[in-house]
Amino acid sequence: MSGYNAVLARNTNNAPKGLGPCSQTVAFSHYNNLSAQLPIDPKSGEIVAGGVKEQAGQCFKNIKAIVESIDHAMSDVIRITVFVKNISDVDAVDEVYKTFFPTYVPTRTTVAVAALPMDALVQVEALVSNGVGSIPNAPQAGDLIKLTNNTENAPKNSLSTQTVAFSHYNNISAQLPIDPKSGIIVAGGVKEQARQCLKNIKAILESIDVPFDDIVRITVFLKNLSDIEAVNEVYKTFFPDSGIARAVGYFPARTIVEVAALPMHALVQIEAVVSHGDGTPPQAVEDRHGIIIEANNTDNAPKSSLSTQTVAFSHYNHISAQSGIDPKSGKMVAGGVKEQAGQCLKNIKAILESIGHDMADVVKINIALKNIADIDAVDEAYAIFFPGGVPARRIIGVSALLNDALVQIDAVVGNEEGTPRSV
Repeated sequence: MSGYNAVLARNTNNAPKGLGPCSQTVAFSHYNNLSAQLPIDPKSGEIVAGGVKEQAGQCFKNIKAIVESIDHAMSDVIRITVFVKNISDVDAVDEVYKTFFPTYVPTRTTVAVAALPMDALVQVEALVSNGVGSIPNAPQAGDLIKLTNNTENAPKNSLSTQTVAFSHYNNISAQLPIDPKSGIIVAGGVKEQARQCLKNIKAILESIDVPFDDIVRITVFLKNLSDIEAVNEVYKTFFPDSGIARAVGYFPARTIVEVAALPMHALVQIEAVVSHGDGTPPQAVEDRHGIIIEANNTDNAPKSSLSTQTVAFSHYNHISAQSGIDPKSGKMVAGGVKEQAGQCLKNIKAILESIGHDMADVVKINIALKNIADIDAVDEAYAIFFPGGVPARRIIGVSALLNDALVQIDAVVGNEEGTPRSV
């Protein structure tokens, strides 16, 4: 064990304490994971008055207050995810967004979802760099810098950077099925669109000399969940991508989310988190890609032929989205949303225990609900697994989930021992 990393949860009175049991920000190693921010005034505890612009402004004010409370700045934000209730509100949100990121722009994902907590019109999530590490004054690898990159071979956006690297991760802006030459959505249906999304991701990775199989996590946002089989046909032509990956059948951890709408009326949008073996700044040539990816599956949680239950790289484990499926029967557990949420978390716990970790190592939880009104019932199950409410958290409402589930949960987990260097 390194001894230089710890789960560091923090809260400030200058931002809302969060909906349910969660921390505003949880740092581990060189990243701060923030809970998704609703447009709540921290003094009143209520949604701010006004429309989507006022609500977006409050979301970003809350993020800024959290970031400043841990001695960081908005320029340390690596990735922003914007959830809106109505996709037509994106332009209004962008007006506000530009006032918080006037020069540097992080990577970004924008989707419209079926519902948000407290009937909000917008919710914003941030991932922030943590150059000091999560045990201040402990020995670190050196002065870390943020590396940004854009290539002409993938679509450009004035409000986001294609990839932002910090420490040992590259965070990729969610890719729409846009042809970078024409700037418009490719012709055809969801298969053609999924292929273009993945081609764009591959072009971005090639521009920074990173192999496609260095992807550790994929999130697929679908307009219609019924399109997943068509998307999977394309997906299998991209993964595995190398001889080594094919030999072990490597697939990244994966989450699939149905959305209400996507920018430009797209049918699919794909987001990737990628390993960055040489770190920032780049290490010596002989150390490039020296840290290995560790993928693991256990029989004690449901398996999928197109995803790995957990993929570790450096000081993080990425857990594929879990539904309320009993791994022994392969069927959804009996009961309602509370029972399904409990099974989701049991599956995550089983995965973590299979790699020598426990629930105290979880730094971020993402919950998708078929019915947003089920939050309280989910929290009853949630409190059993996270009695201290430490992980950062986001909750969104969706109109459908795989396996007709009522709830789906994925996780980001600290990996104190890190992943070893290849020989």
